[in-house]
Amino acid sequence: MCYDVKTSLEAQLKRAKRSQDLKAIEEIVEKLGPLTDLPLHHASGFSHPEVLIYTNDDPFYPIVATWGLIPHWVNSAEQQKKIWNSTLNARVETIFEKPAFKDAANEKRCMLYVDGFYEHHHYNDNTYPFFIHRKNNQPLALAALWSEWIHPEHGGTIKSFSIVTTVGNGMMSKIHNNAKLKEPRMPLMLSEDLEEQWLSSNADFEKELTTLLNNDNDLELKAHTVGKLRGKNYAGNIASISDEVVYTELEPEELNF
Repeated sequence: MCYDVKTSLEAQLKRAKRSQDLKAIEEIVEKLGPLTDLPLHHASGFSHPEVLIYTNDDPFYPIVATWGLIPHWVNSAEQQKKIWNSTLNARVETIFEKPAFKDAANEKRCMLYVDGFYEHHHYNDNTYPFFIHRKNNQPLALAALWSEWIHPEHGGTIKSFSIVTTVGNGMMSKIHNNAKLKEPRMPLMLSEDLEEQWLSSNADFEKELTTLLNNDNDLELKAHTVGKLRGKNYAGNIASISDEVVYTELEPEELNF
């Protein structure tokens, strides 16, 4: 699962900067930046923040979208509110089967750049949040699906997305150890050479997905514990929320990644 992220405008400009189109980058900062909720030092998907995503329609110029995919077939505001919180994540194993995701999986794939993400670790009946990021502190490109929905009451278009998740790697299997889950999960992180494959509009992408998932991903990750992200001790969306906080009750083996 991936319900909590950290991201900034600088991180979300990473792909746009590859085009070296300075005018386009300036336009993104001036026109799109103010329409987002950036920077998000910590944001829960359940708050449905507005961020930038890169779509298969224009891989180098982002759009503003809200977290929580609203399928195009949703026919009322009431239905939209009911489905919104259940589409924050999309399991990669079933994106071509689930009604909420299958159209987007075939036609509307996108990416979200983040500085890192948060997951909760369970130990002795308590939960401890971890911040996970790249060792080189470069942004992570997360695979996602997007949609455009026409609001039936006012006719406005809402662009939305869901982060695609996959089976957790060795590190995440230690961190994301919720006994209620069948297996550890993590966002599907794309190395640079796999970004183009994810965004491609190939009609046979469902067949190619197995190859993509089996590719060695050279992203090296680091993780450390942070302050509480829920409840009365939550400090909020402040820069220091991702700083390391040491919990002395955690045994060394619980932190051995």
